[in-house]
Order: sequence, then structure tokens, then C-alpha cells
Amino acid sequence: MDVPKVAGGSASAALKQVLDSPEVQRLIADLEATRWTGRPGYPIRTMVGLCLAKSLYAIPTWTRTAALVTEHWQLQRVLGCEGNPPSKWSAYRFAAKLRANAPMVERCIDAVVKGLREKLPSYGTDLAIDASDMPAYANGQRYVYEGGPERNWQTDGDASWGHRSAVATRRGGGFFGFKLQMACCTKTGLPVAWSVETAKANESMFVAPLIDEAKRRGAMAVTCAMDKAYDIGRVYGECAERDCEAIVPLRATGAVVKNEHRPPACEHGVWTFAGSDKKRGASKWRCPTGECKPASTWVKADRLHPLMPRESKRWKALYRGRGAVEREFGRLKNEWGLKPLRVRGLDRVRLHADLTILTKLACALARTRAAATTQRQRRNGTARVGSRPAPMRVRPEVRRE
Repeated sequence: MDVPKVAGGSASAALKQVLDSPEVQRLIADLEATRWTGRPGYPIRTMVGLCLAKSLYAIPTWTRTAALVTEHWQLQRVLGCEGNPPSKWSAYRFAAKLRANAPMVERCIDAVVKGLREKLPSYGTDLAIDASDMPAYANGQRYVYEGGPERNWQTDGDASWGHRSAVATRRGGGFFGFKLQMACCTKTGLPVAWSVETAKANESMFVAPLIDEAKRRGAMAVTCAMDKAYDIGRVYGECAERDCEAIVPLRATGAVVKNEHRPPACEHGVWTFAGSDKKRGASKWRCPTGECKPASTWVKADRLHPLMPRESKRWKALYRGRGAVEREFGRLKNEWGLKPLRVRGLDRVRLHADLTILTKLACALARTRAAATTQRQRRNGTARVGSRPAPMRVRPEVRRE
């Protein structure tokens, strides 16, 4: 990620920074307002911290998360539950509460994205859109037996069958589960907008909703890089309506085989690109010698002739940034606990993805703010340089009970 780096600390210290951030504090206050007058239970701050710790430590289940808090006394101190850690059943109940109050989680995500835009001006300028598979926590056997009829029931009724491409040593083919549609910033490598759908959903149908969601959160979304699966005329039109340039390579369709995508040419050679006009929706091409009459012509923008030629250096540089979304999928799955799924149902999977990405964005915002504070202190000459290390904290004997 292209942000100033600061010395890393423990995961519990990072969790404390996230819980003390104003965005998460507002979420805690909103959830506190929904509490009834019955049994008080655990504090909202403790339960929100438990949800964030699940992704911060990349733990797939609530059972293991509760067990970690029980054994981790520093984590108990950060969550404010020393000697009385929450159980897995309280985590399940709080997850149901978050699903019932999904707009509050959405407002927290919007606030975190806004904070990142203020600290990182390039965040959300150039996007990369793609989809990744999320196999369901259910029996994925498609047929009752080999060569038999197709199974008409599954453990997860919301999941569906879809197709995924080959990755490394894994073959491409069908899978049973969900798909994470995501728009990622190519400069910072951070997610901007995302959506969890069933595996059978067509990826190209979610380009416009993702760009709309990114712009609603304040992203500029000037360009959007995608792979060949998005090389559809409708996608180009949706991006043009939203003032976003689609960076998509061509598929070998009939028009491409006939070389209809080539720039204009004459007896003097291939014409050169001379700029484009978004208002006119066309690009200008000139004769290499200027002897033709007229010496230039306007070509209407479409799938074969985009406003930014695919042969230009800028187009190639923007398309290379598409790898940011692939790397982000890998980080979320392997480092932040997005995969494997241990919940069933579309609502639960969406909450799992929202909490995972919220945790990563909140940690990135906390690091950026800490780096800005350190730089400001160095400029003012108030930074502590060469200070003695803090004394080792010893766990009190009472913690062992």
C-alpha cells in the first residue's frame, strides 16, 4: 500500500487503535442506542472489538475467537472484559444484532472510506474491478451419485453453482458458493466498494452498481480496469454514463478478427491519435503526412475504438494496475480470514465480508493517522527520539483465575 510506513506493533495494540477511532466509536454509540432495558450482557465495545479481532487474527469461527480471548489477557484488557471474556454464544447473538442493524455497519464503512480519502488523495481515483469465488460452507456435491440426477437440495439454500477460472495448480471449473464483486483502488491496493452475490451471478452486471457505490462514497473513479470477461458493449456504455473510462482488453470476436478495431489508415500510413473529446464522445485521428483531405477525422467511441487507445502507454500502465484487485483478494482470503467460510446464508456471508473488509480499512486508516502524527511531531521537533523502552508488562496473578 502506498502510504507512509510506521513501526508495527502487536495485534492487540492495533485493535485498540481501531476501537478508539471516531468511526468505530460512532458505530458503538449507534448500537448502544438500540439496547433494551433487560439483561445488560456484555458491553457493545467488547462485542464490536470481538468482531474486529476475528478478522484481525484471521480466525474463521466464533468458537476459536472466543477461545483466543479467553487465553489472551492483553486482548481482554483491550476489549474491557478482564476475567469475564464473552462466550461464543454471545458472539452469535451479537452477529444477529449486526445483521438486523446492517445500515449502521454501512455508515461505519462509509465513514472509514471518507477518512481514507482525506488522508490518501489518490484513493479511489483509478479502480480495478473483478470477482472472486467464495466456496460455501455446505456440501457441494452436484449430483446424488455419479451419473445420477442432479441434487435438488443443499445445506446452504442461498448458494448456487458458478464458474471460476484456474489459479496456480487449481483447475478452473464449477464451484458451489458465492462471489465477491469488488472495486479496488489501484494506487493504494485498498477496497472501495464490494458486493457479495451468489456464484451464478454474471460479473458484468455489477460494474455499474460498484462504480455508483464508489462514487457515493466520494471516490472519483476516473478509470476502471477490468479483464476480458467485461469486454461487452453494455459495460463501456455504463462506464461512459458515469464519466469513467473503461480499460478492458479486446476479446477475439468477429469484428476483431476482421481488424475493424485498427486505427484509420491511408496510402500514407496508419493515422496517429490526436486526442479525444468526452463531450463529443469521439477521438481524433490525423493523417501521418497531412496530405489527405481532410487531414483529420473523428471516430465515435465504442467497444472497438475507446477514447483512450489500447496501444497508448497510459492505457497499458492503467491496465497493469488491474493486478491490484487480484492481490487484494489474496490478502483478504489468506491474511484477514475471508476464507474459508464458516457461515451459511447470503446475509451471514455478506456480514462476514463487510466485517473483514471494514477491519482492514480501519487498520489502514489507523496506520495512516499514526504516520501523519509522527511526521507532524518530527517537523515540530516534539517527536520522542531515543527514548527508553517501556517496562515489560507482567500479567497479574488474578488473571489466572
